[in-house]
Amino acid sequence: MTREQLIAKIEALPAELRRLVAGASSAQLDRPYRPGGWTSRQVVHHLADSHMHAYIRCRLILLENDPPLKPYDQDAWALLPDAAHGSIEPSLSILDGLHARWTAFFHSVPEDAWPRKGYHPEYGAVTLERLLETYAAHGEKHLNHIRAGLAQG
Repeated sequence: MTREQLIAKIEALPAELRRLVAGASSAQLDRPYRPGGWTSRQVVHHLADSHMHAYIRCRLILLENDPPLKPYDQDAWALLPDAAHGSIEPSLSILDGLHARWTAFFHSVPEDAWPRKGYHPEYGAVTLERLLETYAAHGEKHLNHIRAGLAQG
């Protein structure tokens, strides 16, 4: 996929996610997408959490030389009450604004900056190019998890 296609996926995610969960009941949102998996509610909140981290990582990589990229425990975050039981609307709103900013950011990255990198303790060197590829796919993967969760029952 081209960069433009990947950026288009980042841009489209919030609207696709809103369409997918429109009209879903609390019971539907609280079903896991697989046994032992997160619920659709948790996945929506995870997308906001994860993509906020990724956006900040992108900015750090662009503006600092080889910055450290702090990991976080996504499973622990998904178990916090706001993610496990809270309304999805705040996270949908976060994703609306965040992805608009992230899209504008990616469009503004100069050609010579795409190979810039940060260092993640688990993954090693991570470039801007890799983050774009990773998070375009990340959104798609979790849309599929939500589809599966909402289809249960």
